[in-house]
Amino acid sequence: MAKKILVIDDSALMRRVISDIINEGNEYEVAAIAKDGLEGFDLIVSNPNLYSAIILDINMPKMNGLELLQKLQKNHIEQTVIVVSTVAKEGAKETIQALEYGAFDFVTKPENYFETKGNDFKKRIHDMLNVATSSKASVERTRSATGVKPSGYSGSRLTSGRTSSLIPSEKKASIDAISALRRRNEINDTIPPKVNPSRFTNIKSGSKKVVALACSTGGPKSLQQVIPMLPKNLDAGVVLVQHMPPGFTKSMADRLDDLSKIRVKEAEHGERLQKGCVYIAPGGKHLKVAKTADGNNSIVLDDATPAIGGLKPCANLMYDSLTASSYDEIVCVVLTGMGADGTNGILSLGRSKPIRVIAQNEETCVVYGMPKAIYEAGVVDEVVPLDEVAQTITKNVGVK
Repeated sequence: MAKKILVIDDSALMRRVISDIINEGNEYEVAAIAKDGLEGFDLIVSNPNLYSAIILDINMPKMNGLELLQKLQKNHIEQTVIVVSTVAKEGAKETIQALEYGAFDFVTKPENYFETKGNDFKKRIHDMLNVATSSKASVERTRSATGVKPSGYSGSRLTSGRTSSLIPSEKKASIDAISALRRRNEINDTIPPKVNPSRFTNIKSGSKKVVALACSTGGPKSLQQVIPMLPKNLDAGVVLVQHMPPGFTKSMADRLDDLSKIRVKEAEHGERLQKGCVYIAPGGKHLKVAKTADGNNSIVLDDATPAIGGLKPCANLMYDSLTASSYDEIVCVVLTGMGADGTNGILSLGRSKPIRVIAQNEETCVVYGMPKAIYEAGVVDEVVPLDEVAQTITKNVGVK
């Protein structure tokens, strides 16, 4: 049976284009369409377990996409929502907010009609549907639709007895949640994390350290449970590759900076890496680290090298570049994401530098792809749930 999709967009053209893309195969079918969030909300409430996924626009009359997501959260109605967003500056900011309000992920909306008919947009829609509808949340909701009702279910919607998310990596990263995680980390600050034998076992005073983090699908929301928990006096800089298109990473960096004690920014070409700062690779550019003439390290943004396996930025290139850096110790962190980006780069890096590898565990991943690949490569030192990643990073690099 084809999985049923709800399309919510105020543009009749986009509703038609997206519906044609979804209906062209046998796996999915558009079960309903709505021209604004209010209409969409009524359709969802009438049968909350009908839709395997929802395609949602942001800018709409009556009730926009952000307002719909907030209303779904307020009423504890679980849905797998994929945002189809513009790449405009304001649109990027709103897309990051949508992820914070519970959207699964996003696909960039083409800027003109001809691009909507291209294979690239079709592939991105289908790839995202494949991931979203096979996630743990969707599987659980599908079971409910077949008659096994989840706890807290009453009538046509989920009641307040239902938790706000089915897997930890999909929980809303609110200020209260961040504060609670910080308190827990402070309480557990004297408890060492579970560790396996590693390539370096002690934090060396005066050594040059860096944290190199990679993530993809599910990353933007997961990062809100990691970066804000890092201390502002972390004794290392952090370079971060999140697979995102151009126009979105600046908004993500700004939002994380608002939530965090540690400084967070979109990386700039030529700037020197400083301790206590997170540098996020801009979408559409590869981030590399280069040793400077005076023995320090700086950011290199590579626009000339094409996408590798469709990825730009690419984590493998980031890890590869660290082999020529002046860092003595490198903590590699791999979070949720499709594919295996990062694995080859970490393997190459480990041949020339002391590294420690931290991987997110399967249970808290939105997509257990990148962490699985590095784990199966046999070089992972620690496997931890999402809410222990920040604490584990801090234990490995220390504070200044």
